[in-house]
Amino acid sequence: MESRILQLVSALRSSGIRVSLAESAEAFTAVDLMGIHDREHFRLSLRSTLIKNVNDLPTFDKLFPLFFGTGQPPMMGGNAMDELTPDEVQMLAEALRQFNDELRQRMQHMLSGEPLTQEELDMLSQLAGLDRTTDLNAQNWMTRRMLRLMEFPEVQEAMQELFDLLAQMGMDPGRLEQLQGLLGQNMQGVQEQVHACACKRIAENLSEHPPIDPLDNLINRPFEALSEADKKQIQHEVQRLAATLRTRIALRQKRSKNGQLDPKATLRANQKYQGVPMEIRHRNRIRKPRIVVLCDVSTSMRYCSELMLSFLYSLQGQVHKTHAFAFINHLEYISGDFNSTNVDAAVQTVMERMPGGYFNTDLGWSLKDFMADYLDTLNAQTTLIVVGDGRNNYNDPRLDLFTQMSRRAARTIWLNPEDPNLWHGDSDMPSYAPLCTNVLKVGNLRELAGAVDQLLTT
Repeated sequence: MESRILQLVSALRSSGIRVSLAESAEAFTAVDLMGIHDREHFRLSLRSTLIKNVNDLPTFDKLFPLFFGTGQPPMMGGNAMDELTPDEVQMLAEALRQFNDELRQRMQHMLSGEPLTQEELDMLSQLAGLDRTTDLNAQNWMTRRMLRLMEFPEVQEAMQELFDLLAQMGMDPGRLEQLQGLLGQNMQGVQEQVHACACKRIAENLSEHPPIDPLDNLINRPFEALSEADKKQIQHEVQRLAATLRTRIALRQKRSKNGQLDPKATLRANQKYQGVPMEIRHRNRIRKPRIVVLCDVSTSMRYCSELMLSFLYSLQGQVHKTHAFAFINHLEYISGDFNSTNVDAAVQTVMERMPGGYFNTDLGWSLKDFMADYLDTLNAQTTLIVVGDGRNNYNDPRLDLFTQMSRRAARTIWLNPEDPNLWHGDSDMPSYAPLCTNVLKVGNLRELAGAVDQLLTT
């Protein structure tokens, strides 16, 4: 019983329900107090200690009978031949000979009312692929698959033919009705037994399966596969990741406060000691980066750029200065929009001012705008970041302008959600990439967070 309760707890966790060790201990205490003889009291003991949210009750109600049964064994009608006279048994045997050996054996099994053995159930579940199934919603489908492997539909049809034959051979209609009733109970009992086996095996698989954090799956999902509901949920995760990065970056900067020995500063400081190095000076290695970021906010890149801007403005304490620009077919300076303390609202304001669209990106023209009005934001201490897929709709990429910008900056990093294998067609990435210090793939939130961490700590 203890192992079954532990399996239930594991299955609940794998289904996304949080069950702490303390709550598991409370469940065992409640069972000790209430006992296991009354099934309903036992169920309520576990339900009240393991479930905290009313929304999780349906999951518990699905899982509990899978581990502890329904409290009812499968109903079998018994052996149909026990009630037959010797003549009727002979008539039944004669009728059964009309069918092939395999089908006749299956029909006799149904008539005898014997449940399937555990060995037979194990073989059926293995053939049906039940050992790899962890989806609770697959119970009925797996049951039908196991019954199909037993040729259950063919047996049902053959049994009807058998009763028709017995009627033609002159068996008493009352006896036929009695046989049909017993057979119906036996077949229903087998179906219930197979269904119980499928439910039990799925539950066991679920309890052995490691819990999957839905949010962990979400931050690894490609940006293009995110639904609107996913996007709302992931915004909160951006803030959490940003807080983690902020702490990590600040700690690295603190540890790097005393860097390498600075010989010139040491000599100057020790001139009053006739050159004896009494005071050692080190180079200060804290260099908060200056960042210029150009974000493609066209429809194909919109969400990736939104998250990038959210990251940067959540990490302002670790950045000396940020100049942010958004572009589609022209460039706009958007740093002023982020004077608000609400980063999400600021990002939304920018996106509303620059509505997205397909096939209208023109990075070359945007680079021309940058060179004309904002070139002075780049210098030898600046990291230039471009967030975009490099798809320019066959417009002039203005590689000459991008070359000048790249040479003027300390380094140029391009963040692209596309895999390099997709850089063809209207993609100008094969031309832009050699002009960059590094090109990082940021196809999901985890990769984007890793890229931001790398940018601010190297």
